[in-house]
Amino acid sequence: MSLTPTPADKFTFGLWTVGWQARDPFGDATRAPLDPVRSVNELAARGAYGVTFHDDDLIPFGSDDATRNGHIHRFKKALDETGMKVPMATTNLFSHPIFKDGALTSNDRDIRRFALAKVMRNIDLAAELGAQIYVCWGGREGAESDGAKDAYVALERYREGFNILGGYVRDKGYDIKFAIEPKPNEPRGDIFLPTIGHALAFIETLDHPEMVGVNPEVGHEQMAGLNFVHGIAQALWQGKLFHIDLNGQHGPKYDQDLVFGHGDLKSAFFLVDLLERYNYQGPKHFDYKPARTEDDAGVWESASANMRTYLALKERALAFRNDPRVIDAMKESRIDQLEVPTLAAGETWRDLADPSFDVEIAGARGYGYEKIDQLALEHLMGVKE
Repeated sequence: MSLTPTPADKFTFGLWTVGWQARDPFGDATRAPLDPVRSVNELAARGAYGVTFHDDDLIPFGSDDATRNGHIHRFKKALDETGMKVPMATTNLFSHPIFKDGALTSNDRDIRRFALAKVMRNIDLAAELGAQIYVCWGGREGAESDGAKDAYVALERYREGFNILGGYVRDKGYDIKFAIEPKPNEPRGDIFLPTIGHALAFIETLDHPEMVGVNPEVGHEQMAGLNFVHGIAQALWQGKLFHIDLNGQHGPKYDQDLVFGHGDLKSAFFLVDLLERYNYQGPKHFDYKPARTEDDAGVWESASANMRTYLALKERALAFRNDPRVIDAMKESRIDQLEVPTLAAGETWRDLADPSFDVEIAGARGYGYEKIDQLALEHLMGVKE
């Protein structure tokens, strides 16, 4: 298997990823601004499938119509020349001071109305560029003090906002679905809909839940100390994995946005295994930040690293699943039995009692999971038999 990416791999990057100037709370930028057109060209040359953007990544906040149209024209020209796609877009509702108390859940009604209008204008552009997914990250939708925000009412406003946006998309006839991106905290002390589970439950309260799924991010779930592979399995199982953000994270701390696999490599291995086995067809989107230590050359080295890591893990996961030792070990561990329904055809709860079942023998039996885990690590490390 080649580690050279092609558009068929459907690898995508946000303009804000490679374009991050590396400012942080303790230091100024270490890199110059990056022209979105150059980002398109550089990523295309490295085998990427497409790019994504916040409205403000492409068009500076407050631009007049002529300036806005100029930025869009240049961007579309670069897309046409490279064949790059825009499968997803989103709106920046977190950078400008107006959003310091949130957007769709701001206590200020006028700000909520302004935020929705801002989203709708960028949805128009997203549809024009062919995007079919619109990601919604509620970065400022939260609070630092429980006394500052009525969380019960805030969720009602959040639901109202999604219902309004869903109605806008339907009325316009756009082929667009929404994907909620959960995160537990940062930049707010606590953010509403902090995990995949919270988002999935919230979606079912909407007027049109079929229009809304999730866009989970590796680092966001791991910041909360959760198992990202399990979260993605549930999103896939419920048919709600509309998009995914891949990066790396070292445990429950601030959002690190490392290169994919440069955090918990074992989790990344099983994540790729899951996505490939259950035939996830959406973009594989890298929402990372090139390290602040890197210069321009390092930015593009890190972009390639994301794609190479995914392809390498895909190769190792396939070898793991095809290894006769693994196949035999999984049968010995009864992993295949989980696919067998607990009740056989025609059975009911009345058939569950089995006087011949020996509890003591079953309780003493081992499952052999350590052997499987070691085989996974050996495949991950490239250990030869």
